[in-house]
Amino acid sequence: MGLLPVIVVNQSEVVIIEYLGRYSRIGETGVNFMIPFVESLKTLEYTEQVLNAQGQVLGRRKRRTNRIDLRESILNFPAQDVITKDNVTMRIDAILYYRIIDPVKVAYAINDFTDAIEKLTQTTLRNVVGELELDQTLSSRELINTRIRQVVDQVTDKWGVDVTRVELQDIQPPERIAQTMELQMTAERRKRADVLEAEGQKQAASLRAEGQAEARVKEAEGEAQATIREAEAQAMARVRRAQAEAESIRLIRDAIGEESLVQYLIALRYLETLPTVASSPASKVFIPYEATGVLSSLGSLRELFNQHEGNVPE
Repeated sequence: MGLLPVIVVNQSEVVIIEYLGRYSRIGETGVNFMIPFVESLKTLEYTEQVLNAQGQVLGRRKRRTNRIDLRESILNFPAQDVITKDNVTMRIDAILYYRIIDPVKVAYAINDFTDAIEKLTQTTLRNVVGELELDQTLSSRELINTRIRQVVDQVTDKWGVDVTRVELQDIQPPERIAQTMELQMTAERRKRADVLEAEGQKQAASLRAEGQAEARVKEAEGEAQATIREAEAQAMARVRRAQAEAESIRLIRDAIGEESLVQYLIALRYLETLPTVASSPASKVFIPYEATGVLSSLGSLRELFNQHEGNVPE
């Protein structure tokens, strides 16, 4: 056993072991022994992207390895020119996430799988955008991502690669169109601001009108309540005056008798009328002859009051 070659495979990696140049088995994570001279590791060739600190692609280089990484990896494509359905040229760069699910297919079904995925993605991107107009391209980024992923994943499945997602990083329309779009967006923002301002003014005017109407209603209700209270107070005052007058008449009747009471009331109403007559603009006031009887009755009533008071024991 000590003479057998030992291969240590790291976690999330596999190796492909060939027997006399043909596929034999997969070397899993851990220690793997190989038969000398007849077994060897399969070497894969792939294209590696050279990125800067910002993740931009600076270049590409060919690499060879016998370790297959099963973790999710990224392919960042350089920006490319694409033409929309309405013949507008724009630059789009995309990023693709993939994972190797079948190392054997990656090793034997395709040569340089990363380069193949990149070219397939770029071609699919041109085809998908070519079916859309400029406005659709700018507003349907998620739709484009989904279509590209579906098409690319269907092909790469034969290569043992699963495309998990595709994302468009940047869409750059021509400068003249970008300026037009900026002017259009500015106009749209101004229009929305004007609409919002108009709606705000309309709402404020409506609220003011509602407030004024409510104030008028409350004012009218207050005036109505005040009128009702005033009428109730006047009615109560009249009732109390009537009660007081009735009580005074009763006391007078008890003092002077029923017959004298009638004459007293007639004389009292007569005297109450005299000030109104005297205030007339006429220069002369004539007192009817019948009034002398009324006045004399007042004198008689006064004597009756005096007599009645004299009969009251001390």
